[in-house]
Amino acid sequence: MTESSNSPAAIGNILTEVLPYIQRYSGKTIVIKYGGNAMTDPLLERGFAKDVVLLKQVGINPVIVHGGGPQIANLLEQLNIESKFHEGMRITDTETMDVVQMVLGGLVNKQIISMISQAGGKAIGITGKDGNLIRARKLQSKDGIDYGHVGEIVSINPSIIHTLEKESFIPVIAPIGIGEDGASYNINADIVAGQIASALKAERLLLLTNTPGVLNKSGELLTGLTSVDIDRLINDGTIQGGMLPKVDCALHAAMSGAESACIIDGRVKHAVLLELLTDQGIGTLISKSH
Repeated sequence: MTESSNSPAAIGNILTEVLPYIQRYSGKTIVIKYGGNAMTDPLLERGFAKDVVLLKQVGINPVIVHGGGPQIANLLEQLNIESKFHEGMRITDTETMDVVQMVLGGLVNKQIISMISQAGGKAIGITGKDGNLIRARKLQSKDGIDYGHVGEIVSINPSIIHTLEKESFIPVIAPIGIGEDGASYNINADIVAGQIASALKAERLLLLTNTPGVLNKSGELLTGLTSVDIDRLINDGTIQGGMLPKVDCALHAAMSGAESACIIDGRVKHAVLLELLTDQGIGTLISKSH
């Protein structure tokens, strides 16, 4: 006779399965790149907020880095400002950068704060400009294209994150950096999350995406990869297109400070808890070694 999934015994088994993972991650930092469907579906949004509040409640320190591409596009359209892209990257002139700051540092950031607050948590929203968290410079493209206020990271100063964590706040970070001249720069949120995870020596970087993770050519999920595996999968064409920069970001984080990184499906409700606190996990784990 099998146990029903909601029987007392089954629930008890689930709760005891969680305990060693809570013990493993207690006092550790988990950096989460939040975006995609998880950030636009109300059911998934509420689930994500509950996940990060639960992590904080049991002594784990979640740090959230968010994107906001669709929301930026919507406001630019409402303001009749043309969106221009080159090879998938937004060309960000001064007028567009003003909108980027309004959306990322204001609208999206505060929506996430509100969700966490509704779930019973305490969060504070910042951009990379606050506390000199992200020092940036203008991105120099290889093909001579001027991307405007698109930046690349020069350095990460995580002291403001440490301060917020000590006061039991959940940091919610918009990926905007500041240059030496005080100029603002829009930076890819995956890259920001990866470099913050490295600077914090995070136990895990989670990249929420709209795919299950890295798939083999048969469409099956690959659950554990090292740099050697990744080189082979890139060379044989298994990893390509939009997955390439995500894998590169995850591997860079795992090789330069973070313990490991994981690409997970943000379309799955409670994806963060399923990856961190269950035996099977749900995504592709990328680490220095098996």
